[in-house]
Amino acid sequence: MTSNMNRFLFTRILKHFPSDITFAFAYGSGVFHQDGNANPNNMIDLVFAVDKTKDWHAENMERNPVHYSGLRFMGPSVITAFQEKIGAGVYYNTLVHCEKRLIKYGVVQVDSLTEDLNKWNHLYISGRLHKPVNIIRRDNNKSLSAALQTNLRSALTTALLLLPESFSEEQLFHTIAGLSYHGDFRMTFGENKNKVHNIVKPNLKHFQEYYRGFLEEEDHLHWDKDKGIYQQETSSACIFSHLQRLPSHLQHLMIKNGDNRGGDLEEMLKRISEDKNQAKMVNEALQKIVEKSSRSQSLKAIPAAGVVKTVKYSSQKLMKMWKSTSNNR
Repeated sequence: MTSNMNRFLFTRILKHFPSDITFAFAYGSGVFHQDGNANPNNMIDLVFAVDKTKDWHAENMERNPVHYSGLRFMGPSVITAFQEKIGAGVYYNTLVHCEKRLIKYGVVQVDSLTEDLNKWNHLYISGRLHKPVNIIRRDNNKSLSAALQTNLRSALTTALLLLPESFSEEQLFHTIAGLSYHGDFRMTFGENKNKVHNIVKPNLKHFQEYYRGFLEEEDHLHWDKDKGIYQQETSSACIFSHLQRLPSHLQHLMIKNGDNRGGDLEEMLKRISEDKNQAKMVNEALQKIVEKSSRSQSLKAIPAAGVVKTVKYSSQKLMKMWKSTSNNR
């Protein structure tokens, strides 16, 4: 689809939902081309960030009752509690027919999303926002706007800690795109094995647009135009600078897993910066965050979608995984 077609389609789709949406974006293979997944009718994935979750669900259940499973009979208060207290704070309705397309949409509270973007408590919706998305509504919310930028910078900083002294641009974006898949059990069972590669390769320009400004601001990073590679400083002082800018939940897990000697935050991060295994520590902390949120959200999806939709959606995922495996034999 062209960008204009996307814009008109998304405008029509949003008209089916309550208007109280502060921030909305579309993502996935139904929006951005992915290698090995060229079906123009792929399901469109959407996320709606709303201020008053209970009110939004109440109105949406009146407008679109068939979008919900049997949980809707328990009322908007239960749906809201189920959304906010279990998993990563997002409630998905899947396999929804809208404007002659199949869509899946998640609902998240604005404050919950803002906190995840800043701290990476779940690295769920924030992880999706490391990669190109099509923003279809964005109201003036300064805290959310700042958090969106913080999230991108955090992704770059984390990737630099995982990368060697020299690396290509494609390696960089592969690392960024893969952050939210560390520890995701679906990458072993249910997802396309080449998902990260398929996202990055056809969308390099989008990644460049997202991260160009942050890359230019990195004092410890040099672009070697002749060789086509980035070179970064890997001194303990530079690593310490990166560690200080990491999201607080990631810092906490790194310290918990790798340094039990106590002290204030600065002291503990300083010790980690001098440890040759700091990349492994970053990786293990990412895995803990992603594993917990991906499992809880997957379990949460069963009652949210209902048995029939869950079986159908899971079957589609497994078919995509089987195709990716077959294509690489």
